[in-house]
Amino acid sequence: MTIRVLLADDEALVRAGLRMILEAEPGIDVVGEAADGADAVTMCRELQPDVALVDLRMPRIDGIQAARRITSDPALGTAVVMLTTFDTDEHVVDALRAGATGFLLKSMPRDQLVTAVRAAASGEKLLAPALLRRLLEDFVSRAVTVPAPGLDDLTPREEEVLRLMARGLSNAEIAASLVLGEGTVKTHVARVLAKLGVRDRVQAVVAAYESGLVRPGRSDGGFGHQ
Repeated sequence: MTIRVLLADDEALVRAGLRMILEAEPGIDVVGEAADGADAVTMCRELQPDVALVDLRMPRIDGIQAARRITSDPALGTAVVMLTTFDTDEHVVDALRAGATGFLLKSMPRDQLVTAVRAAASGEKLLAPALLRRLLEDFVSRAVTVPAPGLDDLTPREEEVLRLMARGLSNAEIAASLVLGEGTVKTHVARVLAKLGVRDRVQAVVAAYESGLVRPGRSDGGFGHQ
């Protein structure tokens, strides 16, 4: 199955470079390019891409607003991956709340770009890269702790699964860590998302940080219950 990708960046050279890398890979097709956020939203609705690579900073509508409009449209199943030049961008949490599945640096190796596109198309959330975790720890730790609705409804096992999600573990890795079947882990993850009232794993992790369930800077991996 071919993965359909939309590129959204106001720099033509960046779009050209991304296109060259992606179209050299089997099973990936760049179906369109947008030079600003407004065009990105319009083209997603017209072209129905599987993945949209969206620059965080663009004219007319920035990447955060574009991501929010794309991911909140019930007619779209497009996964949005944000692109940024800086690894300390202060808007990362806003973008994750807007529905982005993760972040990639524009200076990333080509194999990381391809892997990220394939992961996003298959429904995986890009929690593993050090960039995402570092940004979450940096910026969420500055915020006032905010109780997450539904957090108290989690069972001890579901809470444990959420902590491992926040470490960037996949379902298979969580299953291995807890000695559970992968199907059981998927059920736990689904229940966590439902109880927290969030769209995906990334937003669940943001809620875990903001509520204090997960705390950055701990020597045991950064996790603890308040």
